[in-house]
Amino acid sequence: MVTSNDKNLKVLIPKEKIEKRVQELARQISSEYAGKTVYALCVLENGFMFMSDLVRELEVPVVCAFIKTQEKVIRQGDSTRIEISFIPELDVRGHDVLLVEGIVQSGVTSEFLMRNMTARGAASVKMAAFLDKSSARRVSLQPDYFGFVVDESYMVGYGLGGPEQGRNLGYVATTAKFSTAAEK
Repeated sequence: MVTSNDKNLKVLIPKEKIEKRVQELARQISSEYAGKTVYALCVLENGFMFMSDLVRELEVPVVCAFIKTQEKVIRQGDSTRIEISFIPELDVRGHDVLLVEGIVQSGVTSEFLMRNMTARGAASVKMAAFLDKSSARRVSLQPDYFGFVVDESYMVGYGLGGPEQGRNLGYVATTAKFSTAAEK
């Protein structure tokens, strides 16, 4: 289990820097959505802390919803495809959707969700990502709003990690336990 006193942690983004950046993003989003209601759609699990802090700072009306994505690899002969779905199914028709992600890496799931929300009749779809790992991108996708650009292979804190791997930390860190040899 990763805790705040874990000697293997290397702080990447301290709590104070996170708070300041979330406030800046909230001001920008509030300005761009002035006069509208934001339908904030959080992608669980990584996005829950960012979503919580972000919506508290927004100065426009907000409706909060949460989804969990599921990916399934389907093999048919020599070909392989990935099937992405999410639960629960949502009615976003006519809403201005703000997809809230903890981290965007390959962008495949995020792109699927944005296209899906548009196809379901959303008035607009934009994305706010706490962390943007653009070096891992496999599709042409750029978050409309992002907190920080990162390259680390494994991070914990501020909602990131695993069930027993530091999601509760108020800052983002990398841990030697999960780092690549190049990061040590």
